[in-house]
Amino acid sequence: MTTTFETQRTALADVVAIPVTPFAEDGRLDQGTHRALLRRLLDGGVKTLTPNGNTGEFYALTPKERQLVTEWTIDEAGERAVILVGVGHDVPTAIASARHARELGAQMVMVHQPVHPYVSQSGWVDYHRAIAEAVPELGVVPYIRNAQLHGVRLAQLADACPNVIGVKYAVPDAAKFAAFARDAGLDRFVWVAGLAEPYAPSYFSAGATGFTSGLVNVAPSVSLNMIEALRSGDFPAAMKVWEQIRRFEELRAANGSANNVTVVKEALASLGLCRRDVRPPSRHLPEEERAEVAAIAAGWSM
Repeated sequence: MTTTFETQRTALADVVAIPVTPFAEDGRLDQGTHRALLRRLLDGGVKTLTPNGNTGEFYALTPKERQLVTEWTIDEAGERAVILVGVGHDVPTAIASARHARELGAQMVMVHQPVHPYVSQSGWVDYHRAIAEAVPELGVVPYIRNAQLHGVRLAQLADACPNVIGVKYAVPDAAKFAAFARDAGLDRFVWVAGLAEPYAPSYFSAGATGFTSGLVNVAPSVSLNMIEALRSGDFPAAMKVWEQIRRFEELRAANGSANNVTVVKEALASLGLCRRDVRPPSRHLPEEERAEVAAIAAGWSM
């Protein structure tokens, strides 16, 4: 019987939450806080979770820590959410992570952009094909940050691997996204705006039906308000949410997104939900910006 992946496709056409990974005072993973933050997302109405995403500091975690994050997330979510596990690094590591996710009951994996100084078009296909073929039962979602990649390459990948069902597109160019999606096959994949709420309205106008979010850790209702507005085609309402989150996202995006995770954790810390600690190469937010982040978070929590 051919797998249709309808549950997974529906889950991608939504707010795809990227949970933070909280650390304890001694620097180790804080399981209790991690689970509490996951429950807060689930109770807030989030139905798609991505453990080991960039907001979860994927590249700062050890292999064992990434396994633990996956295990805790799947266990805590149960039947309440569809799980999209971030995998990556070298091919054997990515395959091992994908198989681990499958064994635990995850429904999908997101393949991080290959970390290599030399990525060829055909090599990109080979990398993702090796991972997708190792877990044919799972939906596979490439995370595309490479502006040079051609849409036809994604089509070639899906021809070989029908479990490639969605795309997290994170090139900051709405026109390029529109062209890429049509070259790859607009109706063939679920298109997820991978640069979160700031880009969601423009990407939805070009064919996206879901967006990723780190902000959702802080204010689930804000992100859900935006997806509902976009689904209904109410772009003025979506842009009102955009205006509401603009400064927060500007702080995250400043200096090449140096404080992307830091701002989210600072907001959570201001609400008493987790420690502000991040791992290198991220750093704590400068003192002068903490009050601004706290004020934004407090306004959302009212």
